[in-house]
Amino acid sequence: MTLSIQVADGNFNCHVARPTTPGPHPVVVVLQEIFGVNAGIRSIASDYAAKGFIAVCPDLFWRAEPGLDMSEAKEGDWAKGFALYSAYDRDKGVQDIAATVAAARTMPGTNGKVGVTGYCLGGLLTFLAAARSDADAFVAYYGGGTDQYVDEAANIKRPMIYHQANEDEYIDKAAQAKINAALSANPNVQVFNYPGRNHAFARPGGNHFHAGDAALANGRTDAFFTQQLAM
Repeated sequence: MTLSIQVADGNFNCHVARPTTPGPHPVVVVLQEIFGVNAGIRSIASDYAAKGFIAVCPDLFWRAEPGLDMSEAKEGDWAKGFALYSAYDRDKGVQDIAATVAAARTMPGTNGKVGVTGYCLGGLLTFLAAARSDADAFVAYYGGGTDQYVDEAANIKRPMIYHQANEDEYIDKAAQAKINAALSANPNVQVFNYPGRNHAFARPGGNHFHAGDAALANGRTDAFFTQQLAM
């Protein structure tokens, strides 16, 4: 299923995965990495649907190239993904996420509650959305560049979890320290650190996937969303 969302400068599509059980269900907006709404993101959406959530995955790169579906297994896709990441307008991205949240609240079969989660680029945008938008709960996974925006951490008014990989090759120790300090100062945010884990440790099938800590992080996320997004 696809959800189309209109914004000021155009429209974009979202991949939607729905539970097979009767609703109403809460919604989780799942934000992509640099590879688009690819097989990995769609598998995460399917997992959420199996757990009783409606998963909505917006196409964040729609202004540059709609419908991208790339693979972390292809070297050329890494180069293209990083180029898109470098050119990406994060402020417009947060506006797209806010529009997605607003549309998700009124989808048929929902209970009106919406959470946001994301990975890498999507993790950063989850943090920014928590600071700037009005979803009900947020879970960010290793958001690259979050340290550049830590002055916005005080603006987070809704419950949030931040999963941080302690050996993240894209978020160095100094950046991790800044993120930890800023987020831990906000009583609405809980930070979980994962010693020995690399960036993307929760990406199914990725080079740095760690089954144990991915299960630990995802279990924390599931329990959090179940609690925060209930009727």
